[in-house]
Amino acid sequence: MHIIGQRNNMVISHLQTHPEVLAAIKILSLAILSFTLAMALTPILAHFLYKYKIGIKIKKRSVSGKKLSYVSKLHAHKSGTPTMGGILIWGTVFILAFIMYFLAPFLSEQLKNVWVSRLDFVSRSQTWLPLFALATTAILGLADDWMSIKNIGSNKGGGMRFTWRLFWIIAISIFGGWWFYSKLGWDAIHIPAIGDFIIGLWYIPLFVSVIVVTAVSSNETDGLDGLNAGILAQAFASFAVISVVQGRMNLAAFCAVVAGATLAFLWFNFYPARFFMGDTGAVSLGATLGVVALLTNSVIALPFIVSVYFFESISVVVQLVSKKIFKRKVFLAAPIHHHFEARGWHETKVTVRFWIINAAIGVVGLLIGIIGSGT
Repeated sequence: MHIIGQRNNMVISHLQTHPEVLAAIKILSLAILSFTLAMALTPILAHFLYKYKIGIKIKKRSVSGKKLSYVSKLHAHKSGTPTMGGILIWGTVFILAFIMYFLAPFLSEQLKNVWVSRLDFVSRSQTWLPLFALATTAILGLADDWMSIKNIGSNKGGGMRFTWRLFWIIAISIFGGWWFYSKLGWDAIHIPAIGDFIIGLWYIPLFVSVIVVTAVSSNETDGLDGLNAGILAQAFASFAVISVVQGRMNLAAFCAVVAGATLAFLWFNFYPARFFMGDTGAVSLGATLGVVALLTNSVIALPFIVSVYFFESISVVVQLVSKKIFKRKVFLAAPIHHHFEARGWHETKVTVRFWIINAAIGVVGLLIGIIGSGT
């Protein structure tokens, strides 16, 4: 027993001299903890959502009042399925952040185990801003989801009008952009293989644009069971790797926690979904992803890592412009995932193929983020 104890102490001592190994253990441990906690919380959240009938209503008309030809028919059977499941993801993130920031040091002292305190991933320079973005946009999305469920608001079918949602996302983004520029001194964008371009005050509009685009695109993509959750899990895992390469271990741990919780959510969100993400998940995670991309100075890699977002948003823009100018549709339905549904593809076929496309192009984005890290 004495020999075994000596060997264990030697192993621990050896690990403590290799910070990269410790960081890898920390990131993987937090990802596993996040997944496990989210899985454990799922029955509680599902019971609450089903008990109080917090379910979606499939809209039969668009915002303009025109009848929806395909979507309402294809998804009519989903009416009443609980929404606001995004609470599971950001709720898990904040529970772990709270535990690790406030309780881990105490538990480490009580248990005489330094490993516990090292699981803390909350830091001012790396994770405060992503946590702020996640919290504020989650509340915004939660309000919109609740208004939709209760049929509150001037929007047809209930919910917050798009212009108001956009206003609040922009307001939050302006504050974040100002903080980056004024408090953190960010005034450049990194172009891989070329270098940094100083853009000065223009960094704030860039920041706002990235956050708005990722938040709105994430919301648009969240239209099929499991589609957006799979894309987000891929994206946060990719940025965890990029953060590790840049030496931002707490940010990498944060991304791993989000990815772990998202995978647990996906377990129940895949077809047929037990509950949906809702705006409280889609908007908040999209916005947070944008902040992470900016923190790692990997904005150029972002469109590759979430390429499906690009295709979804472009399809919406093309459809709207074509209907406005030429009075005709380009797609049977938009975003484009509904177009393929309308053409007869089963929902799971669209979802899995979009995952594959995003993963394939995402490898390019990951390489861009790693090779051209703007650290």
